[in-house]
Amino acid sequence: MHGNGLGVPSREDVEKRAREIAMIDERSAEEFTDADWNQARRELLGEVDQNPPEEDANTLKLETEWETTPDNRGHKVEPPGADEDEETLGGHMVSEGVDEAARDQMLEARREELEQERDIT
Repeated sequence: MHGNGLGVPSREDVEKRAREIAMIDERSAEEFTDADWNQARRELLGEVDQNPPEEDANTLKLETEWETTPDNRGHKVEPPGADEDEETLGGHMVSEGVDEAARDQMLEARREELEQERDIT
């Protein structure tokens, strides 16, 4: 279901994923939140997290080290070739596959935990 490229996800698809997210977070699937719904919708639409990284000592250092001088003209950078684009696309697809597999594993682990809890009680 994840990454299947079928266009805009249906309400049922978003709700199903929101319930899965709630289960992974060790809550009842029936008690999914607005945050779960929004995360599910973003995942299914393939949106990338647009939040900037946290500012810390390392990122502050990067800003202060960025200096240009009149005699620094830089250097020519070759435009990316088709091979690099294919590698980027392939890497992106692999990354999506790994993310999807991790979500599926977390969901399955939570389902197994719930089964074990039912057997104990």
